[in-house]
Amino acid sequence: MDTMTKGIRTIEDIKRLTGPALRTFFRVVNEWKLNRTDQMALLGLTASSTYQKWKADSDGRLTADTLERISYVFGIYKALQILFPDSFIADGWVKRSNTGIPFNGRSPLEHMRRGKVQNLLEVREYLDNHRGS
Repeated sequence: MDTMTKGIRTIEDIKRLTGPALRTFFRVVNEWKLNRTDQMALLGLTASSTYQKWKADSDGRLTADTLERISYVFGIYKALQILFPDSFIADGWVKRSNTGIPFNGRSPLEHMRRGKVQNLLEVREYLDNHRGS
């Protein structure tokens, strides 16, 4: 589990984190210029109605899985900002093809869209390894 999700012990913790997590998530994916399908994939969502509700009012109760996904997205965003001080380069990185493992010529976004939390973790670890964390 990622840093943000380690402290989750109760339903109240999830409720407390839901609004800020969703608002920040939507700001990050907006900077990355991700479409709705990509955003839903990162959240692990299949229901458009849930996505619409979360986007409209940051309401609802996220699962620990969704909070973990969002936490990895935040870590990826932060690592990119550190590695690439130019926001244009940092924000575009997720869409550019990459020959590194685990991407094998795909973009990091394509890798993350594969649907597993593990895919988000792999992108996070890739960036952490490149920034020496």
